[in-house]
Amino acid sequence: MNIKQISPTQALSDLSNNPVFSAIDTSEIVSQVEQAIGACKQAIEDAVANAELSYENVVLRLEEADDQLGKLFSPISHMNSVVSSDDLREAHDACLPLLSEYSTFVGQHEGLYKLYQTLQDSEAFTVLSEAQQKVITNGVRDFTLSGVALDEDKKETYAKLKSRLSDLSSQFSNNLMDATLAFTKHVSDKESLSGLPESALEAAAQAAHQKDLQGYLFTLDIPSYLPVMMYADNRHLREEMYRAYVTRASDEDITEGKFDNAGIIDETLALRTELAQLLGFENYADYSLATKMAENQGQVTAFLNDLAKRSKPQAQKEKDEIIAFAESEYGVPALEAWDYPYYGEKLKQRTYAVSDEELRPYFPEDKVLSGLFEVVSRLYGLQVVQVTDVDTWHKDARYFEIHDAAGELRGAFYLDLYARVKKRGGAWMDECRVRRTKADGTLQSPVAYLTCNFSGPVGDKPALFTHDEVITLFHEFGHGIHHMLTKIDVAGVSGINGVAWDAVELPSQFLENWCWQPEALAFISGHYETGESLPQDLLDKMLAARNFQSAMQMVRQLEFSLFDFTLHQQTTAEKSVQAVLDNVREKVSVTIPPSFNKFQNSFGHIFAGGYAAGYYSYKWAEVLSSDAFSKFEEEGIFNADVGQAFLTNVLEMGGSKEPMELFKAFRGREPSTDALLRHSGIN
Repeated sequence: MNIKQISPTQALSDLSNNPVFSAIDTSEIVSQVEQAIGACKQAIEDAVANAELSYENVVLRLEEADDQLGKLFSPISHMNSVVSSDDLREAHDACLPLLSEYSTFVGQHEGLYKLYQTLQDSEAFTVLSEAQQKVITNGVRDFTLSGVALDEDKKETYAKLKSRLSDLSSQFSNNLMDATLAFTKHVSDKESLSGLPESALEAAAQAAHQKDLQGYLFTLDIPSYLPVMMYADNRHLREEMYRAYVTRASDEDITEGKFDNAGIIDETLALRTELAQLLGFENYADYSLATKMAENQGQVTAFLNDLAKRSKPQAQKEKDEIIAFAESEYGVPALEAWDYPYYGEKLKQRTYAVSDEELRPYFPEDKVLSGLFEVVSRLYGLQVVQVTDVDTWHKDARYFEIHDAAGELRGAFYLDLYARVKKRGGAWMDECRVRRTKADGTLQSPVAYLTCNFSGPVGDKPALFTHDEVITLFHEFGHGIHHMLTKIDVAGVSGINGVAWDAVELPSQFLENWCWQPEALAFISGHYETGESLPQDLLDKMLAARNFQSAMQMVRQLEFSLFDFTLHQQTTAEKSVQAVLDNVREKVSVTIPPSFNKFQNSFGHIFAGGYAAGYYSYKWAEVLSSDAFSKFEEEGIFNADVGQAFLTNVLEMGGSKEPMELFKAFRGREPSTDALLRHSGIN
């Protein structure tokens, strides 16, 4: 790999403070977490008993204890997502009620709340740094949102609600993973797999071999599922895979409802409404917006509906083009849900003479990674080096350090790129360690987990990525550098902490833009055999095809966003989850899926993640990121001064200031939707 490598003895990061994944004993996890929580509670009682009105006593003392708890549970939670086992899942899930109870204990501790309030109103507050003040201000707000002012019986109700919601979230995620694993499709004859690219066949053959089977094995993991939907000529195979995928964790999946999430969804929604109303909000959407950049529900719905209004006519036109193409070229008069990706890809190839599979050989893993690191080097003056022989959870996981132009260690990250059994689907960034100044005055550098689910090496070939996967990697690395490049030394607003949820996607979506720039693609791409950069004709075709069906993709994301937000605006279940989804689709969608489609049962973002009444954040932040990137378009995509301005005004500031203030400091004005629509090719 064309990336500088160093040994652990040469590393600047303090590896002794990193998790020792290989030493984690599942039988000890629960007792260790109990002890750490006990230490955190004792720190709170000591702070209140001390009653010293200082930042060190009120905030830093608790931050120290919470950091130890975080360092303990972070690798456990991470491993449960990437190398899950029955024992690990059992121990992990047993900790969730303990952590929920602790969170409630903190949020409803009146003595601690009064200390925060008194400190906020004191003279001592005025001499604190802006970041320290923000932590205290956020803390007072969060005490209110945790029910600190409730009567005792209502506090008890709040605690039960939070604990149960935590359990439901974990159950939803577990059911989805188990339902996904339950389905495999074994195909023995290659003839029925015509149309599939060689890369997909090789991966399926390798999967079959690993199960001691002859032929080909397909799963519902995206690297296996998506090529079938896009390329398989066998319509029955596409239908079978589609049905299996869209009925996961429902009463119609292959397990006949063993992992059905429908009841979990209904209970989750009811409890969220009860929680919000307990705290004085009309509904959960209002409760969610209390900590977000958007000001009110009307602003969110108006934003989403405006984008839908401007996108739907073009989306309908794009759909009609696929239908007309399938009929005129293939004699197929009516398309089913499992036909659109297939004929859409055929139309793309016909129109632009380019396919994802044709591009794949030009995006080998080593070239993409070194290219990604070169992009951030040119933008921010960073150097990324791999540290070898570091303890990880799997042989495919690696560890890297990031140094700035002055040679200072800014952060480190673990990278786990390939899909595998017992690994949660999707891609994400999570914290391992947060940047903070410790009580002894030393600086703790941040460490991140970066996780994807791409196809790994097959045989003698390296891992070859689609361009979409390259974009995903850049997206997650954008989150990673937001966490790692922070200059804020206060944990509560360091990196991604304290950042409004609807602004947290700004750095990730922002970095995606370089995946489309010819100047960057020259070093992001390189044929895995010859090293040749992406040929000009292929590059031209890829760029021309960038906005192919972009309006259809836009309304699909708006469908998800409006479904989520509308669902959480309900105060009672006057409409079923399916009815809400159907109504939203009727308004904004151009492709209505079949009735057996149970998309909601696998919508982990809002039922097992942090996006409840906040999925709109993706589009909200995309407006910010598109408008921010337009400054680079104006002044040069590798303009070092503009890169430095984004670094200092956005990436380094964490959650220490309001996101609109940071955006305006960089862009010089409030954001506009024009750049997003222009980048999407929507008139």
